[in-house]
This record gives sequence, structure tokens and C-alpha cells, in this order.
Amino acid sequence: MPEYSKKKRWAYAFVFPQLLITLLFFIVPAIRALYQSFYFTDPFGVAKRFAGFSNYSDLLADPSYLNAFQVTLTLSLGITMSTLCLGLLLAYLVAHVQKGRAFYKTMLLWPYAVAPAIAAVLWRFLCQPEVGWLSTAAAGLGVDFNYLVDARQALIVILLAATWQQFSFNFLFYFAAIKAVPAEIVEASIIDGAGGWKRFWTIIFPLISPTSFFLLTMNVIYSFFETFGMIDVLTRGGPAESTTSLIYKLYQDGFDGLDISSSASQSVILMILVSLLMFFQFHFVQKKVHYQ
Repeated sequence: MPEYSKKKRWAYAFVFPQLLITLLFFIVPAIRALYQSFYFTDPFGVAKRFAGFSNYSDLLADPSYLNAFQVTLTLSLGITMSTLCLGLLLAYLVAHVQKGRAFYKTMLLWPYAVAPAIAAVLWRFLCQPEVGWLSTAAAGLGVDFNYLVDARQALIVILLAATWQQFSFNFLFYFAAIKAVPAEIVEASIIDGAGGWKRFWTIIFPLISPTSFFLLTMNVIYSFFETFGMIDVLTRGGPAESTTSLIYKLYQDGFDGLDISSSASQSVILMILVSLLMFFQFHFVQKKVHYQ
């Protein structure tokens, strides 16, 4: 019994710092944001008066906020699908390579070691309208490429940069999951005459579905929050707010516009939206996942 109590105290000691960080940097700010969203407040937070749901109704009637909502959904869908597909494809190919596998793994994991803001700087050089490598290549193909003035091109550049920075994370988990598939199951399917494509879709893919579910969740969170640095460095939300996501608009209104009440309301809506997405994934998508 004393030994159990000692281990229990050590367990609390290790968990306490994480609980404290969560309390100070998530729970308390979330409560303050919720409280602030029901008030009109001056930029310095000195004077305030009760607003009810006016901040929320103003946001939902604001065309720029609805545009940010659409941009966020587009980025979320594009980044999630592209990183999942690219990571799975590369993991499957590398898992079946014998010679040079360590080299391929190292090269494919490097992008994840780069911070989003630094990755954005690299892509900014690559896509610079006049001297960038990608811009030059596009000009050679007869494409007038200038993502600084073309809204569609700007969104594509954000998608490419985010996909490049995030696919390594998916590759790592998919590679580990594919290597963990029992070899005897794959060998039995080969004896039964199943081709490579059929083996993948009927055996390997269902067995790695828990990994796919986990990566789906992580990629959605990444697309909602971690793309802030790329948007800020590459486009600053432009041109014409074509790349202004919900998290970036929150920053613009709160830090640039000093509209504390609106930014607090936006943070609450964003928190509710992400919570609903997680609820949908865990209660509906998870039913398609096979753990055994």
C-alpha cells in the first residue's frame, strides 16, 4: 500500500505541470474570451457595456467574416486530403523499397522539422513573381503567375506550402502503421492471388484505419491553426482577403484593429466549430475505423 501511494504521488507530480499549463493557457483564456464576447469594450479594456449576442450577430452578418469561414473550410479540406493522400502514397512506396530506405525516410521527414513561418519564407522565394523558380517555370509554360495579385493563385500557394510542410507528419505515421501490418496476412493474400492494388484496399488500408482517423483529426487542427504563420508571411490575408482564414481574421481584428469584443467572439465561434468537427469525427467517422 505505501508503495502504491508513492507511485500515485509521483504520477500526480508528473501530471500536475501539464494540468497547470492547460489551466493557465487554455481554460482561463477560453473563459475570459467567452465573458468578453458578451460586452462592447474599448481598445484598452477600460470601459465596457453589456452587448448580449450583438457581437455574434454582427459577425454572422459581416461578409468578410463569412468569406474567412469559406476560406478556412477550403484550406482545411484541401490540406487534409492532400497531406493524407501524399503521406500514404509515399509511405506505401518507401515501405516496399529495400535499397536506400533510410535515405528516403530522412529526406521525406525533413520538411516537418521546418517551422511553418520558415517554410512560408522558402515558398515565398520560390513563388516570387519575377525571379522565383516556380514563377519562372510557370512563365515558361505560358502561365501568367503572380500570386500577390491573383486570388486563386494565392490560395493554391498556401495549399502547396502547407501540404509540403505537413505531409512528412502523415508519412511518418503511415510508414510505421504499414510496417506493423502482419506479414503473414499479406503473404496469405499473395498466395490467394490478390494483386498489389487489391491487397492495399482490402487488407492494408482497413488495418491502418486507426492511423488514418488520428491523422484526419490532427490535419484538421493543423489547417485551422498552424497555417497562420504561412498566411502571414506569404500573403497577409490577401489579395482582397482571398486567403484570410478564421484564425488570421481573428488576429487582424484583435491586434491590428484593436476590436477586442469581436476577436473574443470569433475565438469562441472558432472553438465551437473545432469542437463540433471533433465531435463529428469521433462519433461518426470513428465507426468506420477497425481496431482489430
